[in-house]
Amino acid sequence: MPLPDPVPLYGSAYKRDPYPLYARMREAGPIHRVLFPSGVTAWLVTGHAAAQQTLADPRLGKNHARGNDRWRERASIMPEPQHSQLQVHLLHQDPPKHTAMRRFVTDAFAPRRVEALRPRFQEMADALLDALPAGERTADLVQCFAARFPFQVLAEVIGLPPHLAARFRREWGKVVAPVGPTDPGRPAYEALLRELQAYIAEVVADRREHGGDGLLGRLVAARDEGELTPEELDSMIFQLLVAGQEPVTNQITTALVSLMRQPEALARLRDTPELMPRAVEELMRLDSAFELTTWRFLAEDADLHGTRVPAGDSVIVSLCAANRDPGRFPDPDALDLDRAQGPHLAFGHGIHFCPGAALARIELQVALGTLIARLPGLRLAVPDEELRWIPAVLGRGTAELPVTFDRPVCPYSRGTTA
Repeated sequence: MPLPDPVPLYGSAYKRDPYPLYARMREAGPIHRVLFPSGVTAWLVTGHAAAQQTLADPRLGKNHARGNDRWRERASIMPEPQHSQLQVHLLHQDPPKHTAMRRFVTDAFAPRRVEALRPRFQEMADALLDALPAGERTADLVQCFAARFPFQVLAEVIGLPPHLAARFRREWGKVVAPVGPTDPGRPAYEALLRELQAYIAEVVADRREHGGDGLLGRLVAARDEGELTPEELDSMIFQLLVAGQEPVTNQITTALVSLMRQPEALARLRDTPELMPRAVEELMRLDSAFELTTWRFLAEDADLHGTRVPAGDSVIVSLCAANRDPGRFPDPDALDLDRAQGPHLAFGHGIHFCPGAALARIELQVALGTLIARLPGLRLAVPDEELRWIPAVLGRGTAELPVTFDRPVCPYSRGTTA
């Protein structure tokens, strides 16, 4: 059966398991016109080689000003003045501005620096499991762990003080989800946006008053020294708070679901924890929380993988489809802890490669290692088909993760139960 044109990328069946559709798209060619729930049409790249080429293609820019009127009509949904004040972060910049802004965050997320914080991250993970109600053998791992641990880590790394971290609302992260001007949920969306913007203003004022050598303090100092505009400062904090933790939350859920679907792999990982770094890479390849990249645009009509793409049309890469390309990964739908891991694209590629990749890797190693070691017998508490996958356009993860387990194990005495 031929693929429709455009290919719809929405619906509960698609969000639950997009991989059969991605396989059909890869077999039919490297690029396809697709339709998103908001009504936006885009060009989706699916194969590994084509994805890697696209992510490094200097003709494709990220700045929203490149988008044409057809794209802008349905995709530029954030109202003014917030769009101008919060949407000029790294994901929407091109060189040389992108290069100048990125240097502010690379030191904070440098591999050696975040590796030195691993013991602190382990303390955080253990504390969250210590807080599980005594005697309970079931839990929603999103509510009690996956939604909390990444934000605690992020706050530690960027220097968000505890009194402000305690006031951050996870619901503010929903402002990146498309809610069009005629959507009934638009008033609630705009209210969340205003709340988040007010919170960012508090963060800036606090760091300006109290200083500190954390990333937030350095960004505020850069603004005061004229190296960043007020809009760039607010946008970078917006990106850190919204994109710096929710993808890790979602990646914890996708990884755990994959492991619970393969109990023998979960058991092996628990018995052989030194496999964890390799396992994390394979789990990210198998089911990435970054399902699709954000928009890219051509400045003029051009050929892209044999297809003529108009200037200003949005081009998106499916990282999940690329990571299951059988031309790059043999038996790509299988979880293989012994896979000779080549470079997956879960963190992207090229100049927009995720600057927090080293931090995310350590977070995932600590999170999965702690959960597997301390919750023996970990398994889903509901049938697999009842899991509710988030409706996010670009991301993958479960809204909840109900599990059951045997008696929790104390962190420092694996033979003792809590």
